Amino acid sequence: MDAPRVVTLVIVDSAGELHGSLPAFEAELPYWQEAADVVRIAASLYGAQVVVLRLLKAEQPQSPGGAVTYLAELDVESAERLQHLLSPVGETIRALALGRDGLRAVYAEVGGPAESLAWAAKVLGGLVAAEQQRTWNLSSLWRLTAKDGRRAWLKQVPGFFGHESVVLGWLNDTVPELAPPLLAVGPSNRQLLADVPGRDLYDADTDTCIEIVRQAHRLQLKSLTDLETLVAAGVPDRRGPALVGWIHSTLEHRIGAHPACVLMDTLEDRFADLDACGLPDTLVHGDAHGGNVRAEGERMVFLDWGDSLVGHPAFDAITLTRSSGSASEVAVSTAWSERWRASVPGCDPERALALIRPIASLRSAAVYADFLDRIEESESPYHRGDVPFWLDRAAEQA
Repeated sequence: MDAPRVVTLVIVDSAGELHGSLPAFEAELPYWQEAADVVRIAASLYGAQVVVLRLLKAEQPQSPGGAVTYLAELDVESAERLQHLLSPVGETIRALALGRDGLRAVYAEVGGPAESLAWAAKVLGGLVAAEQQRTWNLSSLWRLTAKDGRRAWLKQVPGFFGHESVVLGWLNDTVPELAPPLLAVGPSNRQLLADVPGRDLYDADTDTCIEIVRQAHRLQLKSLTDLETLVAAGVPDRRGPALVGWIHSTLEHRIGAHPACVLMDTLEDRFADLDACGLPDTLVHGDAHGGNVRAEGERMVFLDWGDSLVGHPAFDAITLTRSSGSASEVAVSTAWSERWRASVPGCDPERALALIRPIASLRSAAVYADFLDRIEESESPYHRGDVPFWLDRAAEQA
């Protein structure tokens, strides 16, 4: 069972003045990036509507749970009203709260969320409610209600996920039933998305996972003629040689003498064997587990395309089978293989899955290493443990 998340909010006002920290309280959810429960409990305890900006300090080396300290923004009047509850903060926290960092996301700065909400309000013709749901170095997410009753989502991502809106635009044009409607794209990588009813499929059973495979396969086939267009528009090119070069450049300063070095040294040969399996490169979601699929009735919508890339379709199959659980992994893998064999006669999808498994783990290590290179130090605990974890997995699988 996850340890509870004990939250301390360091308060800065909308003018940028630091006021101190509120008494700690226990959040409902242990996951550090979740903001909705923090905002709700702070309002209940202190009668103030805070906006969580970013992580300043974590007691544990990684999420979930433990004591965590966030910077939170209040308007000037509310911050002054709560002054009697606030405790002074030490110099380390003060420096983290007020310091500049060139890697910081725009939405993690004082005033950043307000600017994004103002943009969304203008697009939607006014808002009657804006509820912060999540914020961390990979995204900021708000649930909105417009004056005309429409429900929408404001999502903002860092620059290295800027291609997500490109992919969503392509999906809306090509397979709109499989993607959230993209209402608008704004500056600083803002997206306005229509609400998608249904439930996220974290607990998908075998049959549901097989249906996810079917829909993902249909989407990937649609992408075959548009790969160069997607890459030219900014979607990362992770096909064979490009992926090999990116993995080397991303991991070489972190891998040291780790046993996964042997795998890195043989990547070119492994990709030659993978190419011989005969499957084409496609658009790849990059994190295609059930929690990134929302379903209502027979409709499935794929969410969160920030990790998307152009590359081997088996990368998504590995994620789907890994998240489906051992009892259904064989059935899901079989369903994926049968679809590709029918689409590309003569290909060998089973061998492709076996060959790509350690490469997929090495790619995951590179993904998290890339995050660490692109985010500010105080937010690194979100991902620091993921690089050694995936390097270990890659070495074992190789």
